[in-house]
Amino acid sequence: MKKILSYLWPLTTDTFDSATNGALEIVIYNGKKMLNSKDANYSYGSLQKILEFALNKIKLTDTKQILLLGLGGGSVIYSLRDKFGYTGHIHAVEIDETMISIAKNDFNICSSNNLEISQQDAFKFVQENNKKQDLIIIDIFINNEVPSQFYSPLFCERISALLNKNGSFIFNLGISGKMTINTDNVIQYFEDSPHFETSLLKNIEGTNNLLIGKKI
Repeated sequence: MKKILSYLWPLTTDTFDSATNGALEIVIYNGKKMLNSKDANYSYGSLQKILEFALNKIKLTDTKQILLLGLGGGSVIYSLRDKFGYTGHIHAVEIDETMISIAKNDFNICSSNNLEISQQDAFKFVQENNKKQDLIIIDIFINNEVPSQFYSPLFCERISALLNKNGSFIFNLGISGKMTINTDNVIQYFEDSPHFETSLLKNIEGTNNLLIGKKI
């Protein structure tokens, strides 16, 4: 019955209070379960479509190692496995313990031989780890804002250092109407680098800008 009613209006089935992300809720809308914050979709709604749009630009057949910075409810993992048929290793880094619990208990995203989940600050993680990656997905938000440290030159340098040659990154820069000098600096950093080919995807799903880069 709830699934049928969800085609008429969104139905909230559970709520959570996260020390990192504030109020979170699981909503069924148009028959689909999704995770929302106060002002944004976190997983399994428009955000999933946004990242899938970018993943269509990536050659996943040559990808063996993926680093996911920002797990959310884990919708991008479903996309990689089910829509794109990716069977390689994924390491997801998420600072929010509540978010990890929701991903595991409500969306069945659990650690396995080819999925590692670390509860850690992604900014600190990229500074302390040196394992090379074939694809890095940066999808880090607190509500609908990307924390400013992820726009810093230091973070960009570490993303560059962690990528294998011919590896790629997808950077969800945030909501199109909130582009700032910080986002412009990230775009400029990679556009000016002789080691990257870049493509800026604007206003995907009418909301977000994404930057894709390939290390050459």
